[in-house]
Amino acid sequence: IDFDLILENIKDLNSLVGEGISQIEHTARGARLKWPEPVPLTLYRNGIVVGHGAFRPYQHPATQQCLQDIMDGYFPSELQPSYPDGV
Repeated sequence: IDFDLILENIKDLNSLVGEGISQIEHTARGARLKWPEPVPLTLYRNGIVVGHGAFRPYQHPATQQCLQDIMDGYFPSELQPSYPDGV
């Protein structure tokens, strides 16, 4: 696993969604600035943890798909239902 490439691709994906840039959230009384909430990704020698989920070994098919999505320059498809506009 090329951790450097994974980290580089994550950095590129973060810049696509405007990391560190607030967004406008409409409320009943107007609008306010809202900071996007990050989804932590923890890389271990033998697996990963996405968000606050369970540890997943690299051999797990969902882990392989998640990392392949990142390696291909895409947001992990498993996050799409929760974050349809990116994360």
